Amino acid sequence: MNLSYLIIFISTFSFSVFFTWLTIKIALKFNIVDKPGLERKIHDKPMPLMGGLAIFLSYFIILFLVRDKLLIGQLDIHHFIGFFIGAVFLLIGGILDDKYNLKPAYQFVFPFLAIASVIMGGVQIEKITNPFGGFIYLGYLSAVLIGLWLLGMMYTTKLLDGMDGLVSGVVGIGGLIIFLFTMTTKYFQPDIGLAALILASSCFGFLVFNWHPAKIFLGEGGSLLLGYILGVLAIISGGKIAVALLIMGIPILDVAWTIIRRLAAGKNPFKFADRKHLHFRIFDLGVSQRKTVLIFYLFSLIFGLSALFLQSKGKIYAFLVLFLLMLGIILTFNYADKKNS
Repeated sequence: MNLSYLIIFISTFSFSVFFTWLTIKIALKFNIVDKPGLERKIHDKPMPLMGGLAIFLSYFIILFLVRDKLLIGQLDIHHFIGFFIGAVFLLIGGILDDKYNLKPAYQFVFPFLAIASVIMGGVQIEKITNPFGGFIYLGYLSAVLIGLWLLGMMYTTKLLDGMDGLVSGVVGIGGLIIFLFTMTTKYFQPDIGLAALILASSCFGFLVFNWHPAKIFLGEGGSLLLGYILGVLAIISGGKIAVALLIMGIPILDVAWTIIRRLAAGKNPFKFADRKHLHFRIFDLGVSQRKTVLIFYLFSLIFGLSALFLQSKGKIYAFLVLFLLMLGIILTFNYADKKNS
């Protein structure tokens, strides 16, 4: 079984490297590139987009090839179909946005179609663990929670995508941690673990070309797709949303603060763009792109791995530590802004 996982990991990695190389050629041929110029963009030359195409192809081709191993547990064929159709919607919308720079109102359509596909495919959260004992059964609230969770995950990775290798690396680490989590004796779910391992390998293969200095960007479809896949895996792995929250804790809190900050300033949080995200603030301190990205990797790795050893209450305390850490960072930067103004 361990050897088969290694073979699948290497195969997915190889597929991802090949499809990323091919996507670069396609994006350049059809002039689907991200041009520098805006204040928040830190690259100095046109960069190929559509990286989501490479992730999509490597991930779902391998998933299809190993489908017999996937359909032995909680992930039945209807879940898989809904999951796949949702990813197709994101890919189509992402490519259209990369090429034509769609208005925000049109951009929203594709994430909602993806969420609807997952729900119609039968994915649901029947219950969540009560940290004080027992379970909380959701019933009809399942669809609402899934919608909010996936939308939050997709827009976290979308807004996080501001530096070379940042999103692909963090989500790759997330996939690897979910794989380890579902391989433990207590939470043993080899089908979900395999799907998470394929996600990690797809990200790491893409990272070969996406690491600074990048030769390709994820684009709209890629940044949304990675949050979508990680979010769905967190749900179908038995509602391990707490694990994903710890993995993505700093980016999620950064996005939450960004939304609050922009609303307080009377600006649309999804239309307005600036350099106030945490990764830009660290970069503006003189930290290199690579080191800034590695800082985010370290947070994801430390808090994600902590989920392997913590019970429900322990995960709440770990997220509280993350929250206090982020609050301290926000207050520090706000104090520096006021002092320099």
